Amino acid sequence: MKFSQLPPNLKVRLVSAFFNRVAMHAVLPFMALFFTHEKSKFYAGTILMISVGVSICANILGGYAADRWKRKSILIISALSAATMVTGMTICLIPNNTPIILFTFFYLFYVFSSDFGMPAMEAIVLDSTTPENRKDIYAMEYWLVNMSFSIGAVLGGVLYIKYQFALFILLAVINWSLALCYIFLLQNDGRPKKNQLHNNMFKDLWNSYKTALKDTRFVILIVGAMLVSSSESMLSSYISVRLSETFEPITILGFKIEGVRMFSLLSFENTLLVVCTTFLVSKMTNNMNYKNALISGLIIYGIGYSLMMSGNEFYYLLILGVIATLGELMYSPIYFTEQANRIPEDRRGAFLAFASLSHNGSTLLSHGALIIGTFLLPWHMSILLATVVLLGICCIYFALYIKKEEECRI
Repeated sequence: MKFSQLPPNLKVRLVSAFFNRVAMHAVLPFMALFFTHEKSKFYAGTILMISVGVSICANILGGYAADRWKRKSILIISALSAATMVTGMTICLIPNNTPIILFTFFYLFYVFSSDFGMPAMEAIVLDSTTPENRKDIYAMEYWLVNMSFSIGAVLGGVLYIKYQFALFILLAVINWSLALCYIFLLQNDGRPKKNQLHNNMFKDLWNSYKTALKDTRFVILIVGAMLVSSSESMLSSYISVRLSETFEPITILGFKIEGVRMFSLLSFENTLLVVCTTFLVSKMTNNMNYKNALISGLIIYGIGYSLMMSGNEFYYLLILGVIATLGELMYSPIYFTEQANRIPEDRRGAFLAFASLSHNGSTLLSHGALIIGTFLLPWHMSILLATVVLLGICCIYFALYIKKEEECRI
């Protein structure tokens, strides 16, 4: 499906999400460095841990709001609030002595504001697609996500050190532009406003998510996704730290590659392969049985990252990076299509917010791997990750196929 053939709301959603991610990934990866420089490592770690909790709360509330009110209204409120917060962060950078407490306040509310609108943004994809074309749309979005990550990383790397203030101005401009884009270009979804079932808002909120929690298959599916996606999260946590400590530096064409550069090279390789081969692999999987393509992709993905946990040779790591990315390209669009097809139309916000917990959970698992890795050898970590991924694959297979077949027989 070509971009020009997409519904107007889907075009707005894909383009706006692209620029939003560019802005976020040009700044947010450097927040640990910023808070450490302005205060201390302990302060930075504390704030970043709090931000994970803030993100979870924002997604939960945003999912409830996306089901009750117009998605356009939610996105406008989210974008205007995020733009205001990042403007406040930018103003805090003007004095020589940055008011770090005020900056932190703006930063945490920026995280909340940005993530509050995420379930509504994801719901627009389901509102504007059909089960038949969702795989192609998710493949397109997957490509845009990786493009935005790479562009954001380049912008941040070039501007953060010497042009930090300009970088935050750019972030503010992009956020204000997104708000205007939602106001003038996004169409109302036509859904009637849902009435609050209980006088107590928190009881109504719980009722909204109770349906998702009661759907055993969906819960198992999200747990499986969390276990599987922890592999990639570990690339930027355990694997990066291990390479910085144990990778033997080599020189290629006069360029010295040590552990940190090896990690950067693996990240660049992943992005380059995704950008260049996403649609080719997606076309290949269109000719396969979706179940076989999904499970094969998950297994290939798990093998690549599990071996990467203990790999220490240059070319060996590059080959494993290719294997892991190929598996990711095979399974990712199919998985998100299958996940979307499991979501009730009137509970899309709540289900998508619950599904986002897989990302938060995988991040926490990757942080835990750093701690466990201090007690285990690298090849032990490879076995541990392989076990975790295998368990995740079993959960996904059970949630999508085994139980479905049993229900069909009943």
